Amino acid sequence: MSSRINPIIPRLRWDVLSSSELERIHEATLEVLEETGVRFPSTRALDVLEKGGCAVDRATQVVKVPRAVVAEAVAQVPSRYLLAGRDPECDMTIDRAHCYLSNDGSGVFVHDHRTGEKRPSTKADAATSARFVDALPNVSYYWGPVVTSQDVPPATKALHDAEAVLTNTSKHFQTVTTVGEKPARYLVEMAAAIAGGSDELRRRPILSFMQCAVDPLAHDGPNLEANLVAAEHGLASGFMPMPLAAGTGPATLAGTLVVQNAEALSGVVLLELASPGVPAFFAGAPSVIDLKTGGYTGGSPEDYLLAAASTQLAHFYGVPMAMGTMATGAKEPDWQAAVDDSLSTFASVMTCADMMNGCGLLNGSKVLSYPHMVMESEIYGIVQKVAGGVVVDDETLALEAIERIGPNGTYLAEKHTRRHMEEIWRPTVWDRTPYDVWLQGGKQGALERATEIADEILDTYDPAPLPEDVHAELRAIVARADAELAEGR
Repeated sequence: MSSRINPIIPRLRWDVLSSSELERIHEATLEVLEETGVRFPSTRALDVLEKGGCAVDRATQVVKVPRAVVAEAVAQVPSRYLLAGRDPECDMTIDRAHCYLSNDGSGVFVHDHRTGEKRPSTKADAATSARFVDALPNVSYYWGPVVTSQDVPPATKALHDAEAVLTNTSKHFQTVTTVGEKPARYLVEMAAAIAGGSDELRRRPILSFMQCAVDPLAHDGPNLEANLVAAEHGLASGFMPMPLAAGTGPATLAGTLVVQNAEALSGVVLLELASPGVPAFFAGAPSVIDLKTGGYTGGSPEDYLLAAASTQLAHFYGVPMAMGTMATGAKEPDWQAAVDDSLSTFASVMTCADMMNGCGLLNGSKVLSYPHMVMESEIYGIVQKVAGGVVVDDETLALEAIERIGPNGTYLAEKHTRRHMEEIWRPTVWDRTPYDVWLQGGKQGALERATEIADEILDTYDPAPLPEDVHAELRAIVARADAELAEGR
């Protein structure tokens, strides 16, 4: 396995739903798709779905999907596919056996830990965030961007984001802000320039797409158009429902899962009808409404159950899952953030979510904090160790060493210990020093150490650069997009 990225391969699994409960939610989902339907506000999407055997109401743009169409479509999704990095050591195998962490995405503020300032994000921040992610092995791919470029034309913001990202990380890039057919085509052109052409991009897809659904039971037109472009070029894509129980989903968890499942499933049906056999995935960030504010909680016990159950449902269909993970409503990297991040990561890993989006943002995925991202990387390592479980075989039972040491001995100098000591988890930022040493050191804890690591990355880390001619081509593509889209031509 590559040293540039560090996926989790969990041995332990957590089943939130029994097989009979999975079947009941599946049947309820099919009933919703057949009888209630999902809205697809895109002529191209409606054409694809109607040709594929769905009942299309052009006036309301609501599509009813027969269960036979659902079954045939999900059967087309590849059971295993590649999400490539520009650096092959960053390649990800999507196979429902590996869990890959990304950063979180679409933040709009940066917390500068050196000045204490919270400020709107810029294109330079998008570039810095990509460079930072590139330096962290526990973060396997770049999702988003972490923060959006708010100092560029709004119509081409996603393309400026992409230029900043693609030139500052050699890890896989999954865009979540590229909406509309024309921006999507420009972005695919950028990725093809890096990959060495359209055919090479199809062979080694360094780019994938994710779009949000519109809860409940609807999609957004430009989002549909963008993912259809991705499918046309053989690039993996999926749709992320984000229902809030008691708001945009039923107050019950089971009911919210039906809404989540119907939205994600309907998106996969569209992609497979448009381009049979194209890589596709479910996505999700289901939560519950905050009963005081009416907003997104950014961390609640229900989130962990919904995340685990949603991943089980995706795998029930044999489809990979990209699950929102590590979201927190905390305003700074404190105990609340640690609890939210730990439990959500545990829920995602223990149900083997293929992609986990992701780390780095605070305050309900709004504010980027680099020390926070370092601390979340530590949490990821802890969950990785727990997910490995206990290996029981002749070597790990250690009977020869136990017999040799006997009562009152020590295993410290044993060859068996030297063979296995590297398996013991060791902290990078967590503090384990004696109390007196901690006092003498100025009471420095995990946040202070994480800040030191973040500063070191920000000050010294340089990603593998793009060839200058390729970088120039990306700039030229973005300039063409600015001329066509940002200037309204």
